[in-house]
Amino acid sequence: MDNIIIPKSEIDKQKKIAASLREFCTGKKASVRTYGCQQNEADSERIEGALVLCGYEITKDTKNADLVIINTCAIREHAELRAFSGAGELKKLKENKKDMLIGICGCMIQEKHRREQIQKSYPYVDFVFGTDMHHRLPEIIFTALNSGKRVSFVSEKPHNDFGVISEDMPVKRKSDYRAWVSIMYGCDNFCSYCVVPYVRGRERSRSYDNIISEVKVLAAQGCRDITLLGQNVNSYKGEKAFPYLLSDIADIDGDFWVRFMTSHPKDASHELVDVIASNEKIARHFHLPFQAGSDRILGLMNRGYTKEQYLEKALEIKEKVKGISLTTDVICGFPTETDKDFSETLDVIKKVGFDMIYTFIFSPRKGTPAASMDRQVPREEQILRFNALNELQNENALKNNQNMVGQTIKVLSDGVNNGSCTGRSSQNKIITLDRPQEKGTFVDVVIVSAQQYSLTGRIK
Repeated sequence: MDNIIIPKSEIDKQKKIAASLREFCTGKKASVRTYGCQQNEADSERIEGALVLCGYEITKDTKNADLVIINTCAIREHAELRAFSGAGELKKLKENKKDMLIGICGCMIQEKHRREQIQKSYPYVDFVFGTDMHHRLPEIIFTALNSGKRVSFVSEKPHNDFGVISEDMPVKRKSDYRAWVSIMYGCDNFCSYCVVPYVRGRERSRSYDNIISEVKVLAAQGCRDITLLGQNVNSYKGEKAFPYLLSDIADIDGDFWVRFMTSHPKDASHELVDVIASNEKIARHFHLPFQAGSDRILGLMNRGYTKEQYLEKALEIKEKVKGISLTTDVICGFPTETDKDFSETLDVIKKVGFDMIYTFIFSPRKGTPAASMDRQVPREEQILRFNALNELQNENALKNNQNMVGQTIKVLSDGVNNGSCTGRSSQNKIITLDRPQEKGTFVDVVIVSAQQYSLTGRIK
C-alpha cells in the first residue's frame, strides 16, 4: 500500500471547501447516527468535527436536522438491518423537508451489494461515502448541495490496496473526560467469518509522534480515560511496537487511565502483559476474543492459534496482572460446529472465568469464506448454544463480582443519570455510587454488594 497518508495539501483543500460552506450552513443543524463498534464511534466524532467545520450545529434530534448522516456497521446482519431501519425512518422527514440532506457512510457502504440496495430502494438518500473518505466530507457535502444528483464517494480499489490515514481534521468529542484515540486501521487477519478486511482495508498504523501528541493534549485538557483503538490494536506497526507505545503513553503526565481495544491473541505478547502489570495507569481490563474453543473450528475460522495457546495467554494475563478483568468474544453455531466442538468452548469459559463475554450467533457475511461453507448449524441449535453460553457466563460474572465485595477501588464518575450516580472502574466494571459525584472525577469506593454485571459502592 503506497501513499496511504493523505497529504497536507488535500487536508488544506477540504478546510478551504468547509470555509466556503460556512456562509450557507451556519445556523443549520446536523445529526449523526452511529451503529457498530468503538471505531465507528470514533469515526463519528471525526464526522461531527468536519460538520462543525462546515458551519453546522450538532443535534441529537434528527427531526430538526437539516442534514443526517448514518454511520453503518457490517460485522453482522443485525447491525445492517438496524441501519436500514434507521434510514427508512428518515423517508417521512425528507418528504416534509425537501431540502434536507441524508447521507449513509461506514462499513456497509464498502459492500457493493449494499450500495446497490441503497441506490434502488432508498432514492431519498443524497450521498454515500466509504470508510476512508471521512476527511473529504466538506467536498462531499459541497458536491451534494450543488450537483443536484445523488453522490457516491467510495474507493473502488481492491481490499488489499485499500485504506488511508488522514491527520489534522477536527474531532468533536462527545465527552471531555473519556476519549477514543485510533492508532491503527484495517485488518490483515482474514478470519473466514469476518468482513472487516474487505470494508476497512489492510492494516495501517498512525505515526508514533502523532499518537503521543494527541494523548498529551487530551491529558493536558483533563481527560481521565483514554482508549487506544484498532481493529487489531496490539498489531500496531509504527515506529515502536505496541507494548512500548503503551508504556510511553502511560508515562505522559496526568491523572488518567489508558485502555486499548481490540486485541488479537496472536499479538498478545509476554512484553505486553509485563508492561500492563508494571504500570497502574494502564487499565486493568484486557479484551481478548477467542471466538471458539475447538481447534477444528478455530482452523476453519483461520484464527491462527489453538485452544491451548489461547488458554496459556489468558491464564498468563490473569496470573501476572493482579485484579485484571478479562473479557472476550464468542461465536456460537459456526458452520459444522458439533456438540463436541461447542463443549470445548464451554471448557474455555470455565477454565478462564471471564468477567464478561460478548456472545454472537454466527452471521454469514457475503463474500467471506464462511458464508459459503456447507453444514450451516440450524437456527434453533444456535439459539440453544447461545443461551447455554450466557447461563454459564452469568455464574462466572456474579462469582467474580462477589469476590470484589469489601475491596476499595478507584472509580471514574459518570455523574447522575436517571436518578443514580454511576461510574466505571479500571476493570471497566459499572459501579453504582451511594451519593452524587461530579462527572469526570476519580473517587475511592468501597464495594458493598455485587450483581452479575454491576457493583454497588460507598464513597470513602
